[in-house]
Amino acid sequence: MPRGPRLDIPGMLYHIICRGIDRGDIFKDDKDYGAFLSRLGAVLKDSPTLIYAFALIPNHFHLLLIRGGTPISKIMQRLLTGYAIYFNRRHRRAGHLFQNRYKAVLCDEDTYLLELVRYIHLNPLRAGLVESARALELYPYSGHAYIVGKKKANWYSPDAVLSYFGSSSGQAKRRYLEFIADGASRPRRTGLSGGGLKRSLGYPKDYPKERVAYDERILGAGSFVEAVLGVYQEAPAEKRIDFDTLLLSVCSGFGVTLDELRGSARVKKIADARSYLAFRASKEVGLAGSEIARQLNTTRSAVSKMLKRGEQLVEAMKEE
Repeated sequence: MPRGPRLDIPGMLYHIICRGIDRGDIFKDDKDYGAFLSRLGAVLKDSPTLIYAFALIPNHFHLLLIRGGTPISKIMQRLLTGYAIYFNRRHRRAGHLFQNRYKAVLCDEDTYLLELVRYIHLNPLRAGLVESARALELYPYSGHAYIVGKKKANWYSPDAVLSYFGSSSGQAKRRYLEFIADGASRPRRTGLSGGGLKRSLGYPKDYPKERVAYDERILGAGSFVEAVLGVYQEAPAEKRIDFDTLLLSVCSGFGVTLDELRGSARVKKIADARSYLAFRASKEVGLAGSEIARQLNTTRSAVSKMLKRGEQLVEAMKEE
């Protein structure tokens, strides 16, 4: 049975897996890894797109992204095409480098974010590229090395993950390392590299007896699957408002600049604009609270307050 079209919804969490054609190598040495990461960083910064985790293995790679204003398909097309051209020229080969269809699994962020971060960052260890969780810290082609401070890049922020583990840098890093070590001591978790509730539940004997919504393109419970499909069907991709368009509209309507929206000034006009933008970005663009916080350079708790204020503003405008 052919797989359905990809679900490309702004603000949602995606686990992307891409393999070399016939499972062949797509990275042969450090120069290849470096070239890919350089392209990845450029594409993410131009989008802009938030990345939580990544791991490059000789014959495949994993990415964990929050879909921003640019469709996942455009991000991947630019990334894969550019790298394939580089790789073929350098290694004097012709033909396809990647499998024709990469996997882009839409995931329930609340349930699976941290499990996916751990799953992806443990991939080099599971693949035998390093011998221990401690040695994993020195593997330069995974987000894990960046989180623990062994590597740095202007396109990857460790805080995106560490903020879930504590308020201070030292405490968060320690708890994160404990989380990774605990995962390394257990058998590899199944169901996180592909979509669908059935995969996440395990073997057939573990499936619930009642009927539940299920879609191979989605990792989450039945209620989450139904919600995602409902949103997708109600707002086809070509009709959804783009965040960048909304951003320009709010700046123009409220008479504020982009820098002011992303700043910390406590001016009513700016605060109203930020709240209005946050509410519409959540309801109309579908951005998650974490992505709105990133776009506005603030915290998720602040975004929660903005959403309530924004709803009041929208309702007040309807009455005018």
